[in-house]
Amino acid sequence: MLGQWAMNLMLINVSTRKFGRAVRLPEAGVSAAAGSGLSKSAVSRRFKALTEARLAEWMATDLSQHDLLVIQIDGLHLDDSLLMIGAVGVDAEGNKHPLGVVEGATENATTVQALLDNLIERGLDPAVCRLFIVDGAKALTKAIRRTFGADIPIQRCQVHKARNVTERLDRKHHAAVRRALRQAWEMADAEKAERLVRNLARRLEVEAPGVSKSLLEGLDEILTVTRLGLPPELRRSLASTNIIESMNSVIRQVCRNVKRWRNAKMGLRWTAAGMLEAAKGFRRLKAHKQLPILKAALEKHRQKDPMTAVDPIAEAA
Repeated sequence: MLGQWAMNLMLINVSTRKFGRAVRLPEAGVSAAAGSGLSKSAVSRRFKALTEARLAEWMATDLSQHDLLVIQIDGLHLDDSLLMIGAVGVDAEGNKHPLGVVEGATENATTVQALLDNLIERGLDPAVCRLFIVDGAKALTKAIRRTFGADIPIQRCQVHKARNVTERLDRKHHAAVRRALRQAWEMADAEKAERLVRNLARRLEVEAPGVSKSLLEGLDEILTVTRLGLPPELRRSLASTNIIESMNSVIRQVCRNVKRWRNAKMGLRWTAAGMLEAAKGFRRLKAHKQLPILKAALEKHRQKDPMTAVDPIAEAA
């Protein structure tokens, strides 16, 4: 019980030095006797042991029990040299599940592949067509297509794209560009939406040629939810990485008292603890009643352009 208490208090940012006062024991605020278990070192050891056990248990859970339709993948920098790649899934009922996390120095294809291999080993069927949502990193797309097939639908975050474009433009163009992009994202016709984005890029060619080129980069993936024929409410829910970004903000909050990351194992323990803490506040997807439309669209997509997923074991060999 004292160990669970210590972990819960640390997850809500109570420092190890204040644990004795937080548990409100008779000795609170008074020097405790040796071996009482209230010292900052004792609390730290309990937290380390419990988070290691929780990480091992979570990373071995069976994923085949979840009918996952959507998977979001994103990276979180704990410091300049320590990066965590995490994944969150949405099932057919609209429930959100933290799926796994791996460590890496950079967001490269090898690191992402390690995460995908772990998910497959735990029961994620690579033959099932799912919608993957990423922030636009090429390494993510490369690893996903190599593992689940070249035809797998990947949605690039529209929020990231709009922000990346406007930040490189003069402020006087921000409102017009945002308005044009918002209009394109809300269109139900993918061809018209693409035409609108290309017209915008053409208008920016003279004043900002680099931005114009960036706007067209990955255009097919930006309009994936539109090409699948999803209704507006569901498109808005699945056109960005908001779910995993929200989880990352909880992880940062949980880890804010950590001043020095000693190694990757420490980063994994804290990140996993933060992901599971964030899961306590997960709510069902707003447009969860429309998820059967997504499931039908994914099945139709795979039947229209069947591609066999790459066997990860054969690929590794």
